[in-house]
Order: sequence, then C-alpha cells, then structure tokens
Amino acid sequence: MFASLAALALAAGPASIAEWQSQCAGKDGWSDPAPPVRIHGNTYNVGTCGIVVLLITGPKGHVLIDGATAQAVPSIAANVARLGYRMRDVGWLLNSHEHVDHAGGLAGLKRLSGARLAARTPAVRVLTTGKVDWADPQFGLIDPIAPVRVDRVVKDGEQVRSDGLKLTAHATPGHTDGGTSWSWRSCQAKSCVRIVFADSISAVSRDGYRFTDHPERVAPFRATFAHLAALDCDLLVSPHPAASNLIERLAGKAPLFNRGGCSAYAAMGRANLDKRLAREAKK
Repeated sequence: MFASLAALALAAGPASIAEWQSQCAGKDGWSDPAPPVRIHGNTYNVGTCGIVVLLITGPKGHVLIDGATAQAVPSIAANVARLGYRMRDVGWLLNSHEHVDHAGGLAGLKRLSGARLAARTPAVRVLTTGKVDWADPQFGLIDPIAPVRVDRVVKDGEQVRSDGLKLTAHATPGHTDGGTSWSWRSCQAKSCVRIVFADSISAVSRDGYRFTDHPERVAPFRATFAHLAALDCDLLVSPHPAASNLIERLAGKAPLFNRGGCSAYAAMGRANLDKRLAREAKK
C-alpha cells in the first residue's frame, strides 16, 4: 500500500483509465488505492478500486462525496493532491449512506480538511455515534465507524452550495434509512451535463433477515426507485463503480452519457428486490 501511495504522490494530474485498470487489476477492495480519474469537467473519482469517492472542484472551494474506509483516507488525500488541489480547500463533505465502506473515512477526511459534513436526519445518529443501526438489514455484518460530527442536516431537494457549486440532495432510503443521492451540473468545454451520484439500492442483508417481514423497509425502496427514475440524469455514477459499469463506460466500452441511466439503474434495483421477495415467499 505504501508503494502505491508513493506512486500516487509522484504522479501529476488525473490518470488514464488504462492506468486505473492496471493498478486495480484483480482488486476491488474498499481500501485498495486507485489513481484519480476525471469523470467529466470538474468531477473526479478519487476513491479506491472498489469504492467511488467524488471530488467536485470549484475555483476556491471543493466538495467530497463519501469517504470510503478509514484505511483509504491517505490514498484519497494523495489523489486530491495529485490533481493539484488541497484538502484544506474542501469545504463540504457529503455522504451517500451510513455504512463503513462509504462513511468510514469521513472522520479522517474531516480532520484533514476542516470541512463541514452534511447528511439527512436518518443518517445522523449512525454518523455521530459510529454505531450501526440495529434496524439495518445488515446489522451484525457491517462494522462500526469512527464517530464524526454532522454540521448540517439537509432535507430532500435541499441544496448544499460552495463557491458556485450547487449540489442537490435526494432522499433515497432503502439500503439504509439515511440513503441520499446527489445531483449537480458539470461543464467541460461547451458540454454541460447533469451528474447524478445515485446511492446504493441493493436489498442485501444478514442471514435470516426477511424483507417480506419488514414492509417499512420495502416501501422506502419502492419510493426510491420511482424518485431515481424521475431525476434529470445525463451521467450516472454509483458508490460501487461496478453497479453502474462506471470504469467500462469511462474506457469507452459503453456510453458514458445516457439520459436513461438513472431509470435503468432504478429498474435494476426494483427487479432485484422483486426477485428477493419472490424467493422469500417460497420459503
């Protein structure tokens, strides 16, 4: 890992997709260091081989969405530096959902940057205590996180603004109660697109958990699928890159821009939930 971090520090600017694929060949771990890649315009993936962490840059201040794991913080910071930016210029930290693979590094990134953290109300208790919600379908499988202070509570449709950047929060619960997707406008030359960082929508759980017995969990999932499908969405990104085929799309093996991307992502989540419920009904 230290050799990988040294390589990140010595390089300059975003990596090519070929470099990303070479470094991550055979790796998809939450903490495996990966080089930073440009997604579009001022939006970069500075995360790991298995987890997307987004840096959205402004002239004087930046935003980070998600923090991967605590172990990934050094490589995330190295990626920000490789792109020519400073951690202390990150003004806001945002979060997709309150699981260790996406929120575990938030406390460390907050210490490095001094940034404020915004989250929706249902995620606040987990983020501030570090303890996994007992009602979470993955309770017992998900490790706790380092507690981190939430500086601002946001509601569905509310914007977080930073130096000209405007990111909109979208309540997308189901995978967790605090699940939040984010959207913003990104321009590159004359190409301006609406990027949606759509939260995880997989119905996964510990052994023995039955979604059929928890309609209070199924109903938010179904509302989330409808919400995501209706979003203005030119470019879809997901917290786990494989879930939205992100690396292959950046490599030109599939369309990067797709107005139907969010709708297809929601349809995939809906189909997987329906399959899960059908399997449970047979038991």
